[in-house]
Amino acid sequence: MRVSARQLTTRRHRTTLTPPSLTVKLLDDIVGGLASAGPRWYSCPVGFTIRPLTPERWPALEQLFGKAGASNGCWCMYWRLGPRYHERQRELNRQDRRQLAASAPASGLLAYDGDIAVGWAELAPRADLPWLNQTRFLRPVDDLPVWSVPCFYVRRTHRGLGVMGALIAGAVQAASAAGAPAVESYPVDTQMTGHTGNLFPGVASIFAAHGFEVIARRKPDRPVMRRSTGGRELR
Repeated sequence: MRVSARQLTTRRHRTTLTPPSLTVKLLDDIVGGLASAGPRWYSCPVGFTIRPLTPERWPALEQLFGKAGASNGCWCMYWRLGPRYHERQRELNRQDRRQLAASAPASGLLAYDGDIAVGWAELAPRADLPWLNQTRFLRPVDDLPVWSVPCFYVRRTHRGLGVMGALIAGAVQAASAAGAPAVESYPVDTQMTGHTGNLFPGVASIFAAHGFEVIARRKPDRPVMRRSTGGRELR
């Protein structure tokens, strides 16, 4: 049985149910280079299908991000370029993201509601996201070769319907399949007074609901959170 997000949450009443996890089968591999491992499965909290970004799915990402390139022409290049993404032509950001769509492992995940892409999460080894190290409160906690899920974009019509949670669940399983010992996030703690309203890094309470723990807090509203994939214990 497939339960749609609209059956779980309504915009008018904002009443969220907590159904048993639904199993969603990927039509192909989560990450590149693992085709021989057979089909992959995600445990998804609501009725969204999570798929890796591939060249074939590039039009879906373009349609999701729209003319604005998600936010100010970023094309989700901020953690790779830092503020420089805003100093150059937006088309260069788009071209770089499209080139990453052909990389292996996949550079991010798409959430689909039926045939429509409704959400995006960047997912990559932390080492591929150099601007994290340039951000004082997000510098490495230790030398564990974690993967990071630092950025989300959800279609306006689907915000508040569980898309972020579905992407987080998919990110953990994708990173695990690629051999990552843990997944790290850098969300906004909306329980803190005066927190930033820019929620593109995700929301701390949603990560906590998916088993992430705070391992550092150098800025009150921006914890570093981590979940082990089973390869090694959290430090």
